[in-house]
Amino acid sequence: MNYDDNAKIIKALSDPNRLKIIDILSCGEKCACNLLEDFDFTQPTLSHHMKILAECGMVQTRKEGLWSHYSLNSTNCNKLILFLMSIFTDTEDCICKEKSKHVKNVIGEM
Repeated sequence: MNYDDNAKIIKALSDPNRLKIIDILSCGEKCACNLLEDFDFTQPTLSHHMKILAECGMVQTRKEGLWSHYSLNSTNCNKLILFLMSIFTDTEDCICKEKSKHVKNVIGEM
């Protein structure tokens, strides 16, 4: 598991506006002009949020003329979901069991 990459994504999603953007994009690709209709901020502010979401890999950008079109990167979204599910539900590969196995191996080598 790459904790650094996942922490970067979780940090990007910690902003309520970016969470709302992700929610809107879950319906499909949107033009920046359409995204702006759902917010009370300027185009430069939207660009800032989209840059953060793109840098962490959650959003893809496609240019068409003067406008940018945004969509979710479904592969990375699914990886994040699997990562979170494994932390909260996966008892077979629990990090505590890995530590326990390591301790038993070290003790066994003594």
